Amino acid sequence: MDALRYLLILAACVAVTLPLEPVLGARVYRQPRRLLATLVPVVAVFVLWDLVAVARGHWWFSPRYTTGVTVAGLPWEEWLFFVVVPLCALLTFEVLGRAPRLLRRAERAGPPRRDPADDASPARVVEDPTAAARAAAPAGPETTVSRRGR
Repeated sequence: MDALRYLLILAACVAVTLPLEPVLGARVYRQPRRLLATLVPVVAVFVLWDLVAVARGHWWFSPRYTTGVTVAGLPWEEWLFFVVVPLCALLTFEVLGRAPRLLRRAERAGPPRRDPADDASPARVVEDPTAAARAAAPAGPETTVSRRGR
């Protein structure tokens, strides 16, 4: 199980940020060229950095926490790290950039509609503070039903 720890952490990162695309509209996966243009320089710089650090003995990878599969001298988990973490950051960044628009859209939509069936509940919540006052006010002439003509 220890050998899968690194992969499990990366999988958790993906699992947490994956819903940001379809639910909040991050639009990262919908633009593969831009995604690739963003990831390639990041991966290149950090792979080079890791290779130099490992060659100099400044950095190493525990065989206990990796599967033992290496690509160009680095564990494949490290390669995945250089893709997964920037991808998760990009998804988060895009959603946070869209947050003001999402909030404005929610404000324009107004408060959630009340279900009349909820009125029977003793613990109902009044969303509009003036609604209770309007309901308790006596009926005015515009709401009074005339009985003439019956």
